[in-house]
Amino acid sequence: MLGRRVLVIDDEENLRHFLKMILQEEGYEVEIAQDGLEALKKMEEKVWDIILCDIRMPNMDGMAFLQEMKAREMDGTVIMMSAYGTVDTAVEAMKIGAYDYVSKPFNADEIILTLKKAEERERLREENIRLREEVQKDYSLENIVAQSEVMIKIFDLIKKVAKYKSSVLITGESGTGKELVAKALHFISDRNDKSLISINCGAIPENLLESELFGHVKGAFTDAVRTKKGLFEMAHQGTMFLDEVGELPPQLQVKLLRVLQDGEIRRVGDTTSIAVDVRIIAATAKDLSREAKSGSFREDLYYRLNVLPIHLPPLRERKKDILPLVTHFINIYNRKLGLKVKGVSNEVMERFLHYPWPGNVRELENTIERALILTEKEMIGVESVPTYTHEQEVVNHRSSGLSIKKNAKEMEMKLIKEALKATGGNKVQTAQLLEISHRALLYKLKEYALEEYGKRINL
Repeated sequence: MLGRRVLVIDDEENLRHFLKMILQEEGYEVEIAQDGLEALKKMEEKVWDIILCDIRMPNMDGMAFLQEMKAREMDGTVIMMSAYGTVDTAVEAMKIGAYDYVSKPFNADEIILTLKKAEERERLREENIRLREEVQKDYSLENIVAQSEVMIKIFDLIKKVAKYKSSVLITGESGTGKELVAKALHFISDRNDKSLISINCGAIPENLLESELFGHVKGAFTDAVRTKKGLFEMAHQGTMFLDEVGELPPQLQVKLLRVLQDGEIRRVGDTTSIAVDVRIIAATAKDLSREAKSGSFREDLYYRLNVLPIHLPPLRERKKDILPLVTHFINIYNRKLGLKVKGVSNEVMERFLHYPWPGNVRELENTIERALILTEKEMIGVESVPTYTHEQEVVNHRSSGLSIKKNAKEMEMKLIKEALKATGGNKVQTAQLLEISHRALLYKLKEYALEEYGKRINL
């Protein structure tokens, strides 16, 4: 690859010049050195991408050079050249930090192929670093858009708790940004170079969830044709994010409690436990405190998860965040859709500020995306936003006075009824339309006594 710099170190003059010639023909920038000492001087003057180094040389041999290079923290991918009888030494060099070795004598194709492999490995390493930096930037606190006092306090709390392994329980209504907070907690923690594994506990069938979380051994059940790692093992030394943890079945609540207490998991069908070092972040839209008191959720597990609680308020309680969020989403979807919309009209913003946003930030984002697609102007007007955001319709919904709690329940019941109508009473499709789990829908139908309503629609 043009522009890649290669330093060749060998005490044999003919080999040095042979390598320089074939590598220059391939487009590499090449310099040569007759021993490790000369090579170190050249490395002080210039950075080399790949270093081809012989093992046996006078003054400073390849092993001494490699050790000195590592001690000085010099960059470069090292490939050792070993004659017959020095292969074991070359393998030892790889343990110290060399990338690969080639055995002498070699032909031109061999050496070029080895360099190409080293280049690809370096390219992937750089790409991995770049992607990790981008992900960390995307999920840093600076990218969670908010100006309200309550959210600023939450940001301060996130910064304080991120460095500790203690469990975090994030609560808040659907669409408030619980997953974003979980990702921020991971990527500003000391575990950010390890995996963040996420799972929605309400989205996976109960009979598959245990195997998904904890893995299984071959033969544990009919379809277990091989041993499989679970998500907790994959998250070792990293973070496990359990979204909708309130949907976790009782028998799995016991197993999760064991992970929190003992730091161990047991694969399905296994007789031995496996130690795991995992920081657990859980999230739920449910009132787990109430669930624990009623016996629907294990009280001991609730207290284990709720060591560091973070509650995200609904968007209707932090109106200061609406304007910056609108601007943020317009910028995002302008880029995605190739548009140049400048903002929203004063009338639209007035509507947004008075609308209760039962779907929270997620609903606002969807509304902006829809408006950008529909608008033909530089500014989004009222004709491009849903009619239900109209203030008069909001007033009509206030049958319970000014109580946010009661109005939110009424709005939720109304949305469930509308979704049931739209799907002809199909509960699976209704849950998808409402962007909640099937189990959560069944819970809400029971809570709001809408089970019979759903059956009538289905008739």
